[in-house]
Amino acid sequence: MIMFRSDSSRVSAGSILFFTVSMLLKCYLAWFILFEDGPTWATVLKEIPIILLIFCAIEWFATRRKLLYYLIVNLGLTILYMSIMMYYEHYGIIATFHVLEQVDQAHAVKKSIFSLVHPMYLLLYLDFIVIAFLFLKRQKSRKWLQALSAPASRKLVIGLACVSLLLCSLNIFPNRASINETVKAEQMGILSYEAYTLLADQNPDPVPFEIITQEGIDKLKGTKEAASPVMKGAAKGKNLIVVQMESFQNFLINLNVDGQEITPNLNRLANESFYFSNFYQQVGQGNTSDAEFVVNTSFYIPPAGAASQVYGGKELPSMPKLLEANGYDTATFHTNEVGFWNRKDLYEALGFNRYYDKSFFGDEHSLYFGSTDDILYAKTTEELKKMDQSDNPFYAQLISMSGHHPFTIPEELQKIKLPERYEGTYVGNYLVAQNYADYCFGLLIDELKASGLWEDSLLVVYGDHRGLPLFSLQEDDMELLLEIFGKAYTDKEMMNIPLIISSPGVTYPSEMKMLGGQSDIFPTVANLLGVSMKDHIHFGQDLLNENGRNMLPISYYLPTGSYFNPNGLFIPGTGYEDGEHHPFGTDEASDTPITTEEEFNRVNDLRLLSDSYVSQLPDREKPENGK
Repeated sequence: MIMFRSDSSRVSAGSILFFTVSMLLKCYLAWFILFEDGPTWATVLKEIPIILLIFCAIEWFATRRKLLYYLIVNLGLTILYMSIMMYYEHYGIIATFHVLEQVDQAHAVKKSIFSLVHPMYLLLYLDFIVIAFLFLKRQKSRKWLQALSAPASRKLVIGLACVSLLLCSLNIFPNRASINETVKAEQMGILSYEAYTLLADQNPDPVPFEIITQEGIDKLKGTKEAASPVMKGAAKGKNLIVVQMESFQNFLINLNVDGQEITPNLNRLANESFYFSNFYQQVGQGNTSDAEFVVNTSFYIPPAGAASQVYGGKELPSMPKLLEANGYDTATFHTNEVGFWNRKDLYEALGFNRYYDKSFFGDEHSLYFGSTDDILYAKTTEELKKMDQSDNPFYAQLISMSGHHPFTIPEELQKIKLPERYEGTYVGNYLVAQNYADYCFGLLIDELKASGLWEDSLLVVYGDHRGLPLFSLQEDDMELLLEIFGKAYTDKEMMNIPLIISSPGVTYPSEMKMLGGQSDIFPTVANLLGVSMKDHIHFGQDLLNENGRNMLPISYYLPTGSYFNPNGLFIPGTGYEDGEHHPFGTDEASDTPITTEEEFNRVNDLRLLSDSYVSQLPDREKPENGK
């Protein structure tokens, strides 16, 4: 009897070894995907300790069905690794549990999610196939599997747990100060980083609400309000129509592929209007809904989570509220369900008088998760005609979606035939989708002109976020982009979106090359409409009166601490000293700094001020019936 227990302990120790090696192989695969240098021998010291801690807990507490608990934990960690890898391939960031909490949004974009599943990910489940095979084998294999459930030596479990805990501490605590999330995950190890982000309180103390002033914000940015702003009130009294184009990047403007214009209607508008070509996205986890938030508030996104969910319960100072105070009717139009990304709360927080969602647009010509853009524009224009019958102007925001990932436009809707080298590629599908979105946009322009709304409106068009993520592109895609750009496709090109502002009698053909971002739209529009932002805290600036000193914090799609300045893009490492400087005009990082540590600190102060201000705004009062 004593001899049997000894053998069982040895075999049970082997079960820890089996599952640990299995998880380590999965770690190695994840490191190949997530980190530029891939796994090294040090990966073992970073990933094994926390895995052993988890398995030691199973050995200590599981007195029965131990193998079942191993399999459950193994499956959970495998799904976690797969989710992190898929998320990184699309967004270029290492997802944490806070991001993965948004799984309830997945049903609305399931086509996009399924398109990210790579056959390589099936290797993560190879150990389950091996175990299933053993279960199906004869008695000898079954005895081995039964032996895995035998109790391990308590001394062995305690010893492994203590050593593992020590190594986990050495991986985590010295690396907490790193600002770059990818660097932090590489220093800590993937699972340790996930545990740290879940358990640690990483939020700095907010700046007291009462000391946050516009003067202080402008000082940090190095800007000063113009004494006599250019074009102030040039569009005073006009309607405001804002069109947010899904996944629309700036390189599409005036792009020709073998003599074919990809976006002829937007090209025409850009060439006849104020076209801001050095303009960048500032969205985060909420993507499209974040763009709606930033544009309508001139605040930055929250440090974690979608703005609609983190800030949706607040009384937000906003463009709809400011314009309503100046006599405007306000409405927003989106063919998706209003519950997606908590938009109902966001729209109430922003103060739109009405919203129109899938219940209004229906399922006609359904694409992805709502009606196509031609339906959006046709039905919206009818509503705008009704709003225009009032003596007061209106503000309408239109959210397009036909250019949404995975860019699989049905053949019967496609309006362009690309050369054979583009067929079946990510880039080719993207161009076809954006060509269709541009076709629909042309219908909107025609309808606005036919209805008489064109002459009386200020039209603002911009992209919400990138459509071609670097981490999702295959070699053939990169070759096509090299052909398009004439140089390597980098983060700068990926984040670059267009802004077009057009109004008859107000704007004129001009390419504006000053640096700008989505937080700058509100102040720029307010100046054109002659609406004062004196009492509205804002972090953007009027691009028509800029002083060449803009700074654009970029979060989520790039590591925290990244930002654009007029010289280029800075991406931090652990901090400023080991950061990367990416000047405009080149696809290579530079040894010559494009910024200073002092400016880097000011940008981070701006982020903190924005979150401090918005998070301390009063909560919205809910009606007594909760609706």
